[in-house]
Amino acid sequence: MSATSLSINWLDRRMLNKVPEVTLIFWIIKVLATTVGETAADFLNVTLGIGLTLTSIGMAAVLLGVLLVQVRSGRYIPSVYWLTVVLVSIVGTLITDNLSDNLGVSLMVTTPVFAILLSVTFMLWYASEKTLSIHSIVTMRRELFYWAAILFTFALGTAAGDLMAERLNLGYFPSLLIFAAMIAFITGLYFIFKVNAVLCFWLAYILTRPLGASCGDLLSQPLKDGGLGVGTTITSFVFLAIIVGLVRRLTIERRHADAREAARSGAVEG
Repeated sequence: MSATSLSINWLDRRMLNKVPEVTLIFWIIKVLATTVGETAADFLNVTLGIGLTLTSIGMAAVLLGVLLVQVRSGRYIPSVYWLTVVLVSIVGTLITDNLSDNLGVSLMVTTPVFAILLSVTFMLWYASEKTLSIHSIVTMRRELFYWAAILFTFALGTAAGDLMAERLNLGYFPSLLIFAAMIAFITGLYFIFKVNAVLCFWLAYILTRPLGASCGDLLSQPLKDGGLGVGTTITSFVFLAIIVGLVRRLTIERRHADAREAARSGAVEG
């Protein structure tokens, strides 16, 4: 057997779905994670004075390590999955910050570029797998496409949120309301008009990033800059604590579900 065929077999190895069910808790944690991505990046970079470059290198290394654990696991593990999401959120923010702050690339450029990269990721994903459904992340190949898409949604969301709030001078709160209204509109399309579930999911997923970023900036930024002055430290740790609490609940529910499934399997075999 050739090395190429071995690689293909490894990528197509079947496993349990690696993504959680899309419930209200899913969306709550997602928004909280996007907010933490915005505030934690600023906390490490500015508040602790680590600097954008070192923060970016360090968080990218941590993300790669956790992502390796996530990809190598054969099933959905709430703590690992959501830690990966939080880290992708932070790294996505840092990518946009590096492009705008270190390299001087305008948000007017990065926003459409990330939109194009995300679109290309979706096209390659669909061309390869014939589906973009998160309910079918059952092979290594699909999971790699999934995390690539997630990274670009976070980078795109950060750029779009900053573009509206800062570059276009709309402010954090008006931007938050705009993104919330767009998500509500998409929700209505799905529940009322039965628009395609996969399309609505990804549109809402993309928009929760600038929603969370606007929320994070509104809470953490000084009053003179249009924020509420809570600060990145308090905002980051409070939201992280809520995420930890919700993930703990999901972990307990997962253990109970696994126990019930094991009991049913034992009853059938008996």
